[in-house]
Amino acid sequence: MLLGSGFGYYSMRAVHGASVEPVVNEKRGDGEEGSHDWKVKMLYDGDCPLCMREVNMLRERDKQYRAIKFVDISSEEYLPEDNQGLDYKTAMGRIHAILSDGTVVRDVEAFRKLYEAVGLGWIYAITKYKPIATIANAVYGVWAKYRLQITGRPPLEEVLELRRKNKEDACNDKNTCKM
Repeated sequence: MLLGSGFGYYSMRAVHGASVEPVVNEKRGDGEEGSHDWKVKMLYDGDCPLCMREVNMLRERDKQYRAIKFVDISSEEYLPEDNQGLDYKTAMGRIHAILSDGTVVRDVEAFRKLYEAVGLGWIYAITKYKPIATIANAVYGVWAKYRLQITGRPPLEEVLELRRKNKEDACNDKNTCKM
């Protein structure tokens, strides 16, 4: 028998004459690895200090729900082909999330799906209404446009160039690419 939020995270064993205790399914771990047992995949910039505050809050909440897979787009291991083809530049421009059915959502809708996955859907619920969504997306667009500068980082073009140079150096140093 499986118990827990419709995900089967807990299984129960019953043996005649024995007590019943839940057994936690450990296969997923912290959300970075494991099988496709998530509702939404969050693509985040691990080099962004403000973004990481939100990611850490969602990770903490997700310990209870186990519904989000967290993917750091700034990681050397990030692969667009594992994330609906979203390349680093695109993912850096605005927040993206991928639903378990492969649908890509972005901007405020991505936040709404992420918050819904951890029981905080009420925070973004009002953004389901078109006039509110339009305003919220406009405000988010300003944040997304200036996010790097606000957090003390160089413009995206410089970040991309540095990333390209680091990738070339990694390939030239070992005669084989590590990235």
